[in-house]
Amino acid sequence: MIARHRSSSLPSTNRPPPAATQPSRNRLLAALPAEDYNRITPALDPLPLKLKEILHKPGESVEHVYFPGGGFCSICTVLNDGDMVEIATIGREGMVGLSTVLDGGPVPYIAMVQAEMDTCYRMTTEAFRREMDLRGAFHELMMRYTQAVIGVVMQSTACNAVHSIEQRLARWLLMAQDRVGRTQFPLTQEFVAIMLGATRPTVTVVAGTLQKAGLITYHRGVITVVNREGLESASCECYGAAKALLDSVTDWRRVA
Repeated sequence: MIARHRSSSLPSTNRPPPAATQPSRNRLLAALPAEDYNRITPALDPLPLKLKEILHKPGESVEHVYFPGGGFCSICTVLNDGDMVEIATIGREGMVGLSTVLDGGPVPYIAMVQAEMDTCYRMTTEAFRREMDLRGAFHELMMRYTQAVIGVVMQSTACNAVHSIEQRLARWLLMAQDRVGRTQFPLTQEFVAIMLGATRPTVTVVAGTLQKAGLITYHRGVITVVNREGLESASCECYGAAKALLDSVTDWRRVA
C-alpha cells in the first residue's frame, strides 16, 4: 500500500508437496517441499524482532533477508524532508528483503518492524542467493512471491487514489489482523498517519468513525477488531484482491 507521512522443482500436479519435518511459522517457508525446507534450515536463524527495529536502511546493501513468523514489517520510502511513504507491509505471508531476489544492490527504502514478533527467520543474502542459484522450488516460490507483491503494490496505488480513508484503514486493519493472527494488536497514531498519508487529528476522526460503527475499539495505541465481517464490508474491493494475490503464492493447486 502507499501512504504518505513522515534442488527440486515445484510439483506440477495438483497434489500438495510433502510437509517439512519442522514446519515454519512463515507461510513461504512452510510451503516448501520437505527436502528443500530441511536443506535450508541450517541457514535460518530464528530470532525475535522488537517494535521499531530497523532491518534495512536506504543506501545500504541487504546483508540479511527476514521471514516473519508473526507480526509485520513496514517498507517505506524516505523523502528528502524526512517524511515517509509506506509502500508495502510484510508479515508471515512473505519476506523482507525482496530486492535480493532482483539485483541485491543498495536499497532505496527503510524496512522497520511495526508489530513485534517472537519468531522471525533470518537468512544471510549469501545463503539466500546460493539457494536461488539452484533454480528449484525455493527459486520459483520467491519469484512467485515477487510477482504477487508487485501486484499488491499496484492494487494499493489505485486504492489510495480512488478510495476513502475509512475504506483504506479498514483494508489495512484486515491485512494486519491476517498477519498477526489475532484480533488485538498495537498500532500507534503515528504509524496510522504514515500508512494513510494523513494528520494525527484525521487519524483520530477516521478511527473514531470505525469505532462508533462497532467495528473496532482503539484505546491507548491498541486496536481490537470487534466485528470482522463488518470491517470487511467497510473495506474496499482491494482487500480481497490483495489477499488473493498473496494467497496464490502458496496455493500449490495453481502451480503449472
